[in-house]
Amino acid sequence: MTFKVLDMLSAFMVMFAVIDIIGSIPIILDIKSKGQRIESGKATIVSLLILVTFLFTGEALLGLFGVDISSFAIAGSMILFILAMEMVLGIELFKSSTPAGASIVPLAFPLIAGAGSITTMLSLRAAYGYLEIISALVLNMIFVYFTLRSTRLIERFLGPTGVAVLRKVFGIILLSIAIKLFMSNFVSSLETFFPGLIEKMKNY
Repeated sequence: MTFKVLDMLSAFMVMFAVIDIIGSIPIILDIKSKGQRIESGKATIVSLLILVTFLFTGEALLGLFGVDISSFAIAGSMILFILAMEMVLGIELFKSSTPAGASIVPLAFPLIAGAGSITTMLSLRAAYGYLEIISALVLNMIFVYFTLRSTRLIERFLGPTGVAVLRKVFGIILLSIAIKLFMSNFVSSLETFFPGLIEKMKNY
């Protein structure tokens, strides 16, 4: 098995764009502002394990529970919707009672290892080898770890006003993403359960 550096770099860029940990910084700051604990190492490792698991056994694992990718994505979109409403309205709907705080939910899932990331991992199998994909994933997780570790410095740089503005702006963006993710996968689910329904609705 030959390791292809260009394939690894291509896979890295695709994952980097989908995971978008930079874009999640305002959400992470919002979670921390509510006093919830985030363990960078734990969040990174759990995200890595989720994505590697789905790389090898994704569709089969969901199939055991009778769940398809679209339904899984809809569940993730609902969590993102709740997070977005918290950011826009300045309220607290999501309360974590786990010892890991917010490190597992909602940080590891669905922010880092969300439906988009999982679907991307499944898609990359058709274009690249497992060695290149795993190498690209590990590099992305290293970047995620150091970004999570640096959020305090970023918060100091932005200041309270900058963080508040980012929270509102990215809350609206996250809300839009959640709605888009829900609608696109809801349509897919309808087509799965009711074949031909979408075409019939278009004709009316």
